[in-house]
Amino acid sequence: MTTKLEPNVLEKVNSWLNGDYDIDTKQYIQKLIDDANETELTDSFYKDLEFGTGGLRGLIGVGSNRMNRYTVGTATQGLANYLNKAFPNEEKKVAIAYDSRIKSDEFAGIIADIFSSNGITVYLFEALRPTPELSFAIRLLGCKSGVVVTASHNPKEYNGYKAYWDDGSQVVAPHDVNIIDEVNAIQSIDDIKFEGDPSKIFKIGAEVDEKYLAHILSLSISKEAIARQKDLKIVYTPLHGTGVTLVPKLLGKMGFESVTVIAEQAEPDGNGQFPTVVYPNPEESEAMSIAVNKAKEIDADLVMGTDPDADRVGIAVKNHHGEIQLLNGNQTASVLIYYLLNAWKDAGKLTGTQFVCKTIVTTDLIDRMAAAYDVKCYNTLTGFKYIAQVIREKEGVEQFIGGGEESYGYLIGDAVRDKDAIASCAMIAELTAYAKDKGLSLFDMLMEIYKQFGFYYEGLISLTKKGKAGADEIQQMMADFRANPPKTLAGSPVIRMDDYKALTSTDFGTHETKKIPSGEMGIEPSNVLQFFTEDGTKFTCRPSGTEPKIKFYVGVRAELINNEDFDQVYAGLKDKVKGIGSELNLK
Repeated sequence: MTTKLEPNVLEKVNSWLNGDYDIDTKQYIQKLIDDANETELTDSFYKDLEFGTGGLRGLIGVGSNRMNRYTVGTATQGLANYLNKAFPNEEKKVAIAYDSRIKSDEFAGIIADIFSSNGITVYLFEALRPTPELSFAIRLLGCKSGVVVTASHNPKEYNGYKAYWDDGSQVVAPHDVNIIDEVNAIQSIDDIKFEGDPSKIFKIGAEVDEKYLAHILSLSISKEAIARQKDLKIVYTPLHGTGVTLVPKLLGKMGFESVTVIAEQAEPDGNGQFPTVVYPNPEESEAMSIAVNKAKEIDADLVMGTDPDADRVGIAVKNHHGEIQLLNGNQTASVLIYYLLNAWKDAGKLTGTQFVCKTIVTTDLIDRMAAAYDVKCYNTLTGFKYIAQVIREKEGVEQFIGGGEESYGYLIGDAVRDKDAIASCAMIAELTAYAKDKGLSLFDMLMEIYKQFGFYYEGLISLTKKGKAGADEIQQMMADFRANPPKTLAGSPVIRMDDYKALTSTDFGTHETKKIPSGEMGIEPSNVLQFFTEDGTKFTCRPSGTEPKIKFYVGVRAELINNEDFDQVYAGLKDKVKGIGSELNLK
């Protein structure tokens, strides 16, 4: 049966059967062979897990394309080898955190053992902790690197591995490529030093928590408004994840006295099963439904939900009809940045050297707001590591205010170098209190932004294409868009195409092609296409780096004159996005 497999798959299957792998792994592979399960064998072995925009991520299971002790071990040994080469004759320390998923604690222990056996000092969190706290701990403890074991908001069958550098950012070029080279240089699992050195492994916990929380509290701007609105009704759900360790405590320290934590989602179930949700993703209305229903029951002002590793946050607020409405990531990013820009302006801190940062698929409303406040707005590739790269490059020259991306990740201040749902929950609660102190809801504030700067709306069309066949289909879709760009979108002529793989920008009017600068400011070659129309529509095609998906981002805009027109304008923009998806046959 195995002769029907592609040669590269067959070679890897045999190497696992004949290598020094544990007996359970070999028996599982043999059963797939006996059952003639070619599809599972191919999907498990047709490639090695690779670092994408979020690191290493995949289904838990047996195979080179799965998350298991051997793929985790290979990645860690490669990272350890690179650290020893990159920092010769220096003390090397790493920090490790993990979330509530299946095998997260087990993988964290394996990672700690491998680092320690390679002579690297390890700071291992004593229990599950949020991803942004890992980023904070790297800088606090003077680590050269760090790892968090998480698959973020993916389904329960997944786990992952995010690698960080000494500034607390996820690994970027050239280190990411160099680490991959070191991983690929490992020819056998016999090269992996699984036997740990307990003398080099140290547990960390509450002492880091307190310093992290103190940092977030120092970011607070409107303490007086919070004191006056201490009874602001907040509903919070950690979706069975790590946010429960810090968010309720933080909101209490800020002075909020009416915080309701969703009890049935407050604790991990111990098996990473996320029993109350299909996907533990605050972007999904289903995942937020229990919290939203509780908000309706108690007439809450704000709902917040964090994903399992607490780097993303979704929110819901009362809209202009008094109904609880979920905001999308672009809307939340917009109100956050607007609040920060106003606060910095009111404090007289805007000197022309400040900046905000976002990704190229995030709403252009932020660009427009920043320009109005004489604040620079830098745009990077998708992935918060690129935002962190800009912060690093501008350190000491320009001052970072805040940033965000459409996929529900935001950052305030630069002590953390990754998206931070813990700090974001604090700032979202604060700005809601600030708005209420002025007689406004957070949704009222959003409508004021739209009236002042334009009503921007962004839709996302995400297509899942699993396995090798799906990966091939995604590549073909990108090739087709490059070869045959759309001439119009919603009746408006396409006037420009930016190809981040070729790093070229083509003006279809003049037929002039320019190079897109790269190598810094969060830009490097990436398989992303963007199309811009005459009426300001922006259409982006991007295969996911961490999931079997291709994503299409559609950004449109219109004018909003009066609050009474909101529903009509909003419906028109949503119809326009839907129409573009239909005309391009995105399914």
